[in-house]
Amino acid sequence: AAAAAAAAAAAAAVAARASTGTMSGKGGKGGKGGKAPASKKTPQSRSSRAGLQFPVGRVHRYLKQRVALKQRVGATAAVYAAAILEYLTAEVLELAGNACKEWRVKRITPRHLQLAIRGDEELDYFIKATIAGGGVIPHINKHLMTKSGGKKKSAME
Repeated sequence: AAAAAAAAAAAAAVAARASTGTMSGKGGKGGKGGKAPASKKTPQSRSSRAGLQFPVGRVHRYLKQRVALKQRVGATAAVYAAAILEYLTAEVLELAGNACKEWRVKRITPRHLQLAIRGDEELDYFIKATIAGGGVIPHINKHLMTKSGGKKKSAME
């Protein structure tokens, strides 16, 4: 039983040495030793790490430029800000796309953005800007609407 355990340990050691590529177990080309260098990971952007489309690095750079008195900006602040910007952009584009579908057109214009933002209560509160080429929101005051036949009969009597 002890011989079988020793044989299994020896087989595991051989397999471990074979996986590093050299029999010495130290790896490398005559360096100071240590473990074999692991395959280098390909660089991964902070946006892809966070699962975002918006550029986290650029947002971080802009935050650092805008902060007062050269104060420091944390790394997660840029991720959080980029996520908020991405969410708001997706929300506006979704509503503008719905406005395009109503009009049966395929291109989002400033008019569609205006209708999307002003049609949503929270976005209308948040975005106060005037959109160039957006037009106005269709609205007719109820007092301006004529009532059909209601006043004419009372005036005749």
